[in-house]
Amino acid sequence: MAEAIIIPVSFFLAIFAITYLYFSTRNKERLALIEKGADANIFFRAKGEFDIPRWKIVLINFAVLLISIGAAIFLASILESYLNVDEEVAYPGTIFLLSGIGLLVGFNMTKRLEK
Repeated sequence: MAEAIIIPVSFFLAIFAITYLYFSTRNKERLALIEKGADANIFFRAKGEFDIPRWKIVLINFAVLLISIGAAIFLASILESYLNVDEEVAYPGTIFLLSGIGLLVGFNMTKRLEK
């Protein structure tokens, strides 16, 4: 019974500790910049005319991920039927491999788009 209480409490304490450390260190960094005479506006990026909306970046990455998962399922079925690879190995292996490659491709596409 104690485990049912300890686990959620420790989970919420960990989340609280992470957010507290994030905001307190951010505040200390900005106070140190102000003490040295620097402007704290370096943390905020000015909106330029060439900024890409976040939803477009998420959409590109999601589309490339779904395309790579579809290609992975297709490739896994080919591996299973023609090369007699076990189904338990072919599907997860190709899905994880091509999903990772798809995420890398999506990252590179968004990096090129931002330039």
